[in-house]
Amino acid sequence: MLGQIFQLIKKDFTIDFRQGFALTSVFLFAVTTVFMCYKIFGDLQGQAWNAVFWIIFLFAALNAILRSFVQESGGRELYYFSLLNPIAVLLSKIIYNTLFLFVLGTLTFLVMALFTGNSVREIPLFFMTLSLGSMGLSIAFTFVTAIGSKSNNNATLIAILAFPISLGIMLLLIKLSADALGLINDTSLQTDVIMLLAINAVLLGLSIILFPLLWKN
Repeated sequence: MLGQIFQLIKKDFTIDFRQGFALTSVFLFAVTTVFMCYKIFGDLQGQAWNAVFWIIFLFAALNAILRSFVQESGGRELYYFSLLNPIAVLLSKIIYNTLFLFVLGTLTFLVMALFTGNSVREIPLFFMTLSLGSMGLSIAFTFVTAIGSKSNNNATLIAILAFPISLGIMLLLIKLSADALGLINDTSLQTDVIMLLAINAVLLGLSIILFPLLWKN
């Protein structure tokens, strides 16, 4: 299975690298949105910086992961079904999307720091939060995208399912990053991290259980 996961990640990277417009459009969306917020609101500080960052990251993440299964043709899915373990397919998508979202979040942070200044006081805590958020949103959005790819109106279904599922993750991310920005002094920081890890683990477990059933259809 590890070999299959590695080869699938390599395949997704190769496809996205050849179709440079797919990656460029997502990064351009993040950069353009940051610039527009800067021109509208001016220097963003404190809670405004925190809110704008995660809103941009959320919509950019959904836009990026939307292509995970939707771009796979029926013939390619049938080919995968005959050769690959469905768990390997799912995990390869989740790992690749997690790495992509972390890079996307880092780029968004750098652009916001360039235009509005760096409001983050605890860089390690912020990037730990970003990595956990990238993992959680990757798991949630990847599985939702797999469900949406089986429906005719996939974009609408994905939007309806994705945002309620991501709400709990986003609330914890906002709270943890507020601590990293020095906006609050939360003594329950460790509890919030454990809760975020638990949510990620539950979502991953449900995805692993349910995806093979979805894959057969």
